[in-house]
Amino acid sequence: MTAAQLRALHRPGNPVILANAWDAASARAVQAAGFPAVATSSAAVALSLGYADGEATPVEEMLDAVARIARAVDVPVTADLERGYGLPPAQFVERLLATGAVGCNLEDSDPRTKKLIDVDRQADFLAAVRAAAGADVVINARVDAYVRGAKDQAEDRTRRYLAAGADCAYPIGAAVAADIGALAGIGPINVLFTPATPSLAELAELGTARISFGSGIHEALATRHGRMLAAIAAGASPYQE
Repeated sequence: MTAAQLRALHRPGNPVILANAWDAASARAVQAAGFPAVATSSAAVALSLGYADGEATPVEEMLDAVARIARAVDVPVTADLERGYGLPPAQFVERLLATGAVGCNLEDSDPRTKKLIDVDRQADFLAAVRAAAGADVVINARVDAYVRGAKDQAEDRTRRYLAAGADCAYPIGAAVAADIGALAGIGPINVLFTPATPSLAELAELGTARISFGSGIHEALATRHGRMLAAIAAGASPYQE
């Protein structure tokens, strides 16, 4: 699978929908359901490996998990790799491609401090990743302005990251239709689908190019798992709500 195939799925107004996976089994389920690509969720992968989100997973373990997912499916894989785990851009690209993945998410706040990275510094980082990758990686540049209390920076960061070479900007936390429409007017954007966002059809009408679910599916399954375990512990059937 190639980056060109993944990139071609990003069509504003007819977005690619990504049901995020966290291991080989969930990735195979995504493909079996008919999705044209698989995206990983850094939080879900981290939890499945026994770590917290926020680059607490050793980079080798995270990349190994991505490689297992890529080997398990016959569709393009894009990996959520937080802020790159401190790897220099050229090394980051080399190791990403070695997993078999052809895309990545890169966020613009520090996973540990939760503070936004200076926009010039982040744009330079994305440009360096693009230079190292050429056309071989689809870059989804996460814009953390909404989740870091700096909504007023979202449009500027979106413009800057797309200009730096990102294929798509990801204003995570954007949920108001007017905001999403304005951001989609700048260039291709990824919207995180949540109960607070417009419907899938409405997001398409607003011009989004990509819709993902992040760790939402993993969280829903974990909640269901917890209810089943509680039922068993109480001596009841886990198969009845």
